[in-house]
Amino acid sequence: MSHYFTNDKIKSEEKKVNVKIKNQDYTFITDNGVFSKKGLDFGTRTLLESLNVDKLKGDVLDFGTGYGPIGIFIAKNTSANVDMIDVNERSLSLASKNAELNNVKTNIFKSDIYENVTKKYDYIITNPPIRVGKEILYKILFEAENHLKPNGEMWIVVNKDQGAKSTLKDLSKIYETEVVNKNKGFYIIKSKKH
Repeated sequence: MSHYFTNDKIKSEEKKVNVKIKNQDYTFITDNGVFSKKGLDFGTRTLLESLNVDKLKGDVLDFGTGYGPIGIFIAKNTSANVDMIDVNERSLSLASKNAELNNVKTNIFKSDIYENVTKKYDYIITNPPIRVGKEILYKILFEAENHLKPNGEMWIVVNKDQGAKSTLKDLSKIYETEVVNKNKGFYIIKSKKH
């Protein structure tokens, strides 16, 4: 749990993992204290494979970037301007290294939720940190509306066992919401700003 906020006490042991996403090869440097350090997790993979990259344009925010797979994949496959944020210093350092390693240009910066986010986006895309608890999670998901352009979309992945159905129901109170894909209990949810 602590990896969301601090890595100071966790020994660094960087390693490279090779990942294939939609038949493209990526190399990511991961480390102790970051989410899914052994390689791309199934939820993020399902999210990325559900995106229609031909439609992704404009400004995109990768929220809670971790070591960067979402933002890097989008930067590699679209002409969108990609911002990548995280609260965790080690994640930000890895995301910077990985953007360079995968030869993409992105804007990576630290932000506690949306604290340092100053612009509005066409897309906010995230595998949200479910384990932070419902209060913080909902702050992330519902405050996203303030950072989306009109008709902007938030794309998230949530596991059925971690409240996908209740999250979907609650999101539909303020967004136009649909399930784009389901795979092994993972729901890919698109929430469009009215």
